[in-house]
Amino acid sequence: MTNDYRYIIFHKPYGVLSQFTQESPKHRTLKEFIDIPDIYPVGRLDWDSEGLLLLTNDGRLQHRLSHPKFGHERTYWIQVERIPDDQAINKLCTGVDIQDYRTRPAQVKLLPEGLEVSDRIPPIRFRKNVPTAWLEMTLREGKNRQVRRMTAAVGFPTLRLIRVSITQIKLDGLQTGQWRDLTPLEIKNLKKTAISS
Repeated sequence: MTNDYRYIIFHKPYGVLSQFTQESPKHRTLKEFIDIPDIYPVGRLDWDSEGLLLLTNDGRLQHRLSHPKFGHERTYWIQVERIPDDQAINKLCTGVDIQDYRTRPAQVKLLPEGLEVSDRIPPIRFRKNVPTAWLEMTLREGKNRQVRRMTAAVGFPTLRLIRVSITQIKLDGLQTGQWRDLTPLEIKNLKKTAISS
């Protein structure tokens, strides 16, 4: 029955694997934060990335949102070393070569200084003589460590990576390590997006 389905979003902290099973004692997992049986992440977020993780026990929706052929938008805030110039941002927008793959066009913009984000534990390495900047990048694909490889390919290594939205679902106001159920309206919009693609 549809009423048995759960749809939650979680603000995944740095250093947590996007899974419930522990592979080694040094790795933290979702089990430490979420005590709901039989729900699974939709896609994944690397252990060294932070931000929005969607979890559900609705297998059909999970498949529609995870499968590369459906290409749902995911938006990230990326802290990079140094200040990217227009040329680097244009390359990220039009596509760059990472390994044997050329990325699809993406939406990329430089975010204003003073962006408010939660502190990361542990903090990123700080280098007094090397400025940093934040980019917003929206992709419709998700190759392994793609964002990091893209910024490195244009000469601006990623220092911190936070996923802030999946389709219309946003991280807004959810603190690191917290989760919540999606609202009925969010679930309705998510299903509409998944089915229409």
